[in-house]
Amino acid sequence: MLNTHILPTVNRALFIVRLLCMVLASLALAVLIVSFGWLVFGRYVLNATPTWVEQLALLLICYITFLGAAAGVHEDSHIGVTMFRDLLPEPLRKIAFIAVDLALAAFGAVMLIAGITLMRFGWDTMLPMLGVPESTRTLAITSCGGLILLFAGLRALSRCLSFKDWSPEPEFKDI
Repeated sequence: MLNTHILPTVNRALFIVRLLCMVLASLALAVLIVSFGWLVFGRYVLNATPTWVEQLALLLICYITFLGAAAGVHEDSHIGVTMFRDLLPEPLRKIAFIAVDLALAAFGAVMLIAGITLMRFGWDTMLPMLGVPESTRTLAITSCGGLILLFAGLRALSRCLSFKDWSPEPEFKDI
């Protein structure tokens, strides 16, 4: 059957993309920490505050946040109210899972489209102190939207293709 051969390969590829998101976010966090160390050293030891650190921090926070959010969608660890979904009988619960995935994919598509618009608008404006286009900041929004669309959309497709084979577990079981 088609989906039994393709789905594991797609899931492995998506896992690698998620891992890459986490590595990039972790590297950005490390650069953020080092740059703030340089800020403190420059301010209190050299008595010459590096002014570019604040702008770099704002840029890095965008990437850390949005790449982490996309990875959270892949891991299905995003915030959600599951009480009502968990009370549904299994066939309806499966449909609810797929509906949530489709809603997340739609949200990702909106982020992607809006991010592309923002990137076009901000390409000629430079970030102060860094000398890079403003669009490098909105690239984080655009890439997050594309990744959410990819992760949630393919999970919805995967769940639809294997509708009979998977059983959603409720978040909270009876004690």
